[in-house]
Amino acid sequence: MLVWTQIAESVTTPSMSSSQSSSRPIIPPEIEAEMTPAVKAFVEALIDHYETRLADLESRIQKLTPQNSSLPPSTQHPHARPARPGRDGVKKKRGGQRGHQKHQRELIPSEQCNEVIPLLPDACRRCGSPLAGSDAQPIRHQVWELPEIKPIVTEYQQHRLECPCCGITTCAMLPTGVPTGQSGPRLVAFTGLLMGHFRQSKRRASLFLQDLLKMPCCPSLTVKMQNQVALALQVPYEQLQQELGRQNQLFMDESPTKQANQKAWLWTAVAPMFAVFAIFSSRKGDALPKLLGHAFTGIINCDRAKMYWQAKRLQWCWAHLKRDFQALIDHPDKQVQRLGHDLMRQVKLMFQYWKRYRNGEINWETFRRYMRPVRRNIDSLLLRGKCSGNKQLVGMCSELHKHRNWLWTFVDVQGIEPTNNTAERALRPAVIYRKLSFGTQSESGSRFLERMLTVSETCRLQNRSAYDYLVTAVTAHFSKQTPPTLLPNL
Repeated sequence: MLVWTQIAESVTTPSMSSSQSSSRPIIPPEIEAEMTPAVKAFVEALIDHYETRLADLESRIQKLTPQNSSLPPSTQHPHARPARPGRDGVKKKRGGQRGHQKHQRELIPSEQCNEVIPLLPDACRRCGSPLAGSDAQPIRHQVWELPEIKPIVTEYQQHRLECPCCGITTCAMLPTGVPTGQSGPRLVAFTGLLMGHFRQSKRRASLFLQDLLKMPCCPSLTVKMQNQVALALQVPYEQLQQELGRQNQLFMDESPTKQANQKAWLWTAVAPMFAVFAIFSSRKGDALPKLLGHAFTGIINCDRAKMYWQAKRLQWCWAHLKRDFQALIDHPDKQVQRLGHDLMRQVKLMFQYWKRYRNGEINWETFRRYMRPVRRNIDSLLLRGKCSGNKQLVGMCSELHKHRNWLWTFVDVQGIEPTNNTAERALRPAVIYRKLSFGTQSESGSRFLERMLTVSETCRLQNRSAYDYLVTAVTAHFSKQTPPTLLPNL
């Protein structure tokens, strides 16, 4: 009995390092001498069996990497590249490849240049004879340069004069639109854009103003300018928030953040031509009516988070579902894997039909006809998982099957997208901001951030300059006028 125990320990010890696991276990000589040929053959077969099993487990571990498509994109490194099998020996040189389209800066008309300097040769480069005249088509060479950065400082001298009749002194008032502080509207708008759009900290923003723009600034001054930008954007932000309740479709998503070391949630709602961001202290369902109002009757594209269920009509994101089905494929349980493969085949077919419809290859009615068997097959597969008795399948498949109408809104209503990628793309800059700054430190900081993110994404959707809009809004705020609206077509 002792002999068999020693043999088993030498074969099945799981604590071997990777270098040790590649070599076969050594049977002690005194034990090998007592073994009959049949026993020795059995031990050799046992060792081969465990070596094969160990190699299979190591191969499966290597496949479970962050590039697995069942994981959300936010868990992967931004520069990670998926493995490309069969191309290990093919390496391309750095730079542009043969046949690629050439990229170069086009010359602007000479009339638009600040200065045109004609260069004439004095003498012949061969014999030295003097040259005269000019070339009808000279070689044009343009050099782009930054202007010398020098701040514009305007001094207002407010004289205080004494009345000759009553002796009361009266001081002249500042002109309309001149701020009471020392920062003009363009400087305030630029600083707000630097912090809210380009994700710079207050200290970095102040250093940028000092080093590059030659303007004296400290972090506390950037906070003051941040609050001025937030006030200038209050009315346009509220207009957009009220417009959300009248939209037919919205893409929505949320991400955790912090406010003064307290947990908070950053929400986004994206319409076709504008987006609204909001920071709430909770992810619960009461945040949804705060953002959309109680009268919203449109369709929401979202993930399967339960706070969206209070809406009347939803479209669950098939990009999320595709990752969930990939997780089933990667599961060690064969029954789970089989259902995952069956579902994934139907999902790929669905996206093929959607791509053909989106590209104009098939019309709406043809797309719906193609989708009928796909819809029927997926519903039956979900029912199979629901009744499988496998705890890895029952929960997810029961939920999907119960609310299966929320899977197919994009097939029932023309113009609805099957994924929530629009909201995820809009939320990505805010997620990067949160990872860099760890959230906001005050209520006023949260209001600034949500309004700046709203302006940034809305101007992108409307192909407008965020800086030009901020300058106009801050100028109107200093003049105590109504700021320009961000509503589309107005």
